[in-house]
Amino acid sequence: MADQGTIEAATRRLALALDALDAALERRMDGDRGEARLAEQLHALGADRSKLASELDTQAARARGLEATNREIARRLDAAMGNIRSVLDVRDR
Repeated sequence: MADQGTIEAATRRLALALDALDAALERRMDGDRGEARLAEQLHALGADRSKLASELDTQAARARGLEATNREIARRLDAAMGNIRSVLDVRDR
């Protein structure tokens, strides 16, 4: 009978160890799935960053072009106003 009790106790310990192993395996698989999701999100964020950096470069170049155009327009307006003042000065004399 002592052998029977020892076998039953060993069987219970084995069952508990197998349950613990199964739980640990499930936790590990959950962790691996979470890590895979994080890796996917990191990749998506990297792609978004690259896209946004490209768009920022495009808009910065456009802004520089608009600034240059604005300076040219201001220069031409100043020249036109100078011409108009000259004509008005001549007319007033």
